[in-house]
Amino acid sequence: MLTSSFIFLPGVGRATERRWWNEGLLDWNMFLNQSSVPGLSASRKDWYDGELHTARQLADNRHFQSFATRLPRREHWRLYDVCRSRTVYLDIETTGAPPEQGDVTVVGLHCNGTTVSLVKEENLTTERLQTELDACDMLVTFFGSVFDVPYLHAIFPRLRFPSLHFDLCFGARRLALRGGLKHIERELGIDRHASIRNLDGLDAVRLWLGWRQGDAMARETLLNYNRADTENLITLADRLYEEMVLRFGPSSLSSALQPAYAR
Repeated sequence: MLTSSFIFLPGVGRATERRWWNEGLLDWNMFLNQSSVPGLSASRKDWYDGELHTARQLADNRHFQSFATRLPRREHWRLYDVCRSRTVYLDIETTGAPPEQGDVTVVGLHCNGTTVSLVKEENLTTERLQTELDACDMLVTFFGSVFDVPYLHAIFPRLRFPSLHFDLCFGARRLALRGGLKHIERELGIDRHASIRNLDGLDAVRLWLGWRQGDAMARETLLNYNRADTENLITLADRLYEEMVLRFGPSSLSSALQPAYAR
């Protein structure tokens, strides 16, 4: 989807991009191979060619975070496929209070097949968090741009996040999927283990308090709950990305993804 994107070109919006796709300009190479494009002056075509050559060089060298300043934030999802092996899926648990009075209790992070649980007063530090985040190019959360990231910034003010952020909550809304993470999971048939299936954020607060009071089972349940929150983001991101390509991408990409998504 990245190399089919033109909306980072100055003056090009989604309507122009869609028109170009419909005219057969499905990716950067097709655009560059045309000597002229209807509606563009020769000088503007040359300008856009230069921008696309730069973009292709950045992509070839896997400098994907450079696209964060080029694409509108709501379009960062377009890089999900090319960044997938260096994407960090993140979910946090808190004490239930605003960051001014509260704290982060658990941070779950998954990157390239490995899930890490960072726990307050054990291994949850700015340095450890930064090490995990620095290993990735893209951040995936659910409502994280509103909750998880600002909360973590308040508690760990020196923390730096990847510039690319695919917030699945807002991706889901563009596909008319409403509600919280668990509701959307159920709607899409994404399951959880029976032991944590009916738990929510308030239960996570209760489990933390139980753990602090010496309940070892509460610790295990809380970590399992956070792990599910984190790892289910992978399946959800894959599903939303494919559906967004079908809905918002060029028809050639939509046709290629249709059989896989239908399965």
